[in-house]
Amino acid sequence: MAGAPTSPKSELLAIADAQARLLDGVAPVEAETVALAEANRRVLAEDLVATRTQPPFAASAMDGYAVRHADLALDVALRLVGEAPAGRAFAGTVDAGECVRIFTGAPLPAGADTVLIQEDAAVAADGGIRPTEIPAPGRNVRAAGLDFAAGDRLLRAGQRLDYRALALAAAMNHATIPVRRRPRVAILATGDELVEPGATPRPDQIVASNAHAIAALVEDLGGTPLPLGIAPDRADVIAARAVAAVEARADVLVTLGGASVGDHDLVQRALAGEGLQLGFWKIAMRPGKPLMSGRLGPTRVLGLPGNPVSSLVTAILFLKPLLRALLAEPTLFDPEREAILAGDLKPNDRRQDYLRARIVDWRDGLPVVEPLALQDSSMLSSFAAADCLIVRPPNAPALAAGAGCRIVLLG
Repeated sequence: MAGAPTSPKSELLAIADAQARLLDGVAPVEAETVALAEANRRVLAEDLVATRTQPPFAASAMDGYAVRHADLALDVALRLVGEAPAGRAFAGTVDAGECVRIFTGAPLPAGADTVLIQEDAAVAADGGIRPTEIPAPGRNVRAAGLDFAAGDRLLRAGQRLDYRALALAAAMNHATIPVRRRPRVAILATGDELVEPGATPRPDQIVASNAHAIAALVEDLGGTPLPLGIAPDRADVIAARAVAAVEARADVLVTLGGASVGDHDLVQRALAGEGLQLGFWKIAMRPGKPLMSGRLGPTRVLGLPGNPVSSLVTAILFLKPLLRALLAEPTLFDPEREAILAGDLKPNDRRQDYLRARIVDWRDGLPVVEPLALQDSSMLSSFAAADCLIVRPPNAPALAAGAGCRIVLLG
């Protein structure tokens, strides 16, 4: 049964306060173990410790000859007594006046302390090896444990694994990796005016885009999107889809549109009838003022605005840190960076503004950013063309071209 939403307060909430409320009490999702091959872009749930030393033995760094440095002289040929290819160590000992043919990665034979590279060696008439250049003592030898030692803690919990980290994990001899489970994010678009891409809209309809962008963002952040389709402007249908999200054990339900106060903005009313605990709504920001946060049983609810750019900007500021908190990542928010304005900006009002902009130049190591001419929150073409968002604090004064500003990078 639908009921009226109970808003804790009607005034606009500052972004930092809203973010703090959103993340208050968020516990990370549980850990799971996956194969090394399945761990790319996953978030490490535990510190990873090396199970072996790398390299596990002193090894040749070059193709050449394993020698005793004390035996090297330009007019002396060393007797060749064996060979050490990678993966097959020379079983004997290099004694005085001897050498062993060795290849990159092979263990340095007992008795040897230096590798004479093959470019600096000549074969004598009797088959011995004579140096043409004398290397420094210990040259071209990788010491045992040069990279890391067994027991070293090399990868930290909360780290997002990439190809570099996975190469290290493999060298540490880990075939499986403990990672955070992928957060499940149900995504529900609302509105009679929406149709799916590829359909034929009526003259009074538009093609839905937000849900597909949010699903891609969820995947980029390491979550699993659970698409719930488009709900018409009917409270019973919206409520039923929300219940389905809870039953599917969604960690987060993202609704798109319908969270404001118009006659057809039904999300709060529909979810209140299912027990929504409303945390806050209406944020002092542009674009994206009508943003809602709450809980529906164990599922966190984030109601994003319906306008496409508003939806995406609020997703950057609220959905991204929420997912990072669920994954126990140490850095929750995209950092604001210094930049230089390429054009003038008017004074700002009481809402924090996020202006789409392009990077047009670099000066003294800082990007020079140009605000796009049109900032309407329905315009996805300008969002796709933007490199960053210029952050304008509430009541910020006018700024002239060349002034410093703060930006959040996109992509």
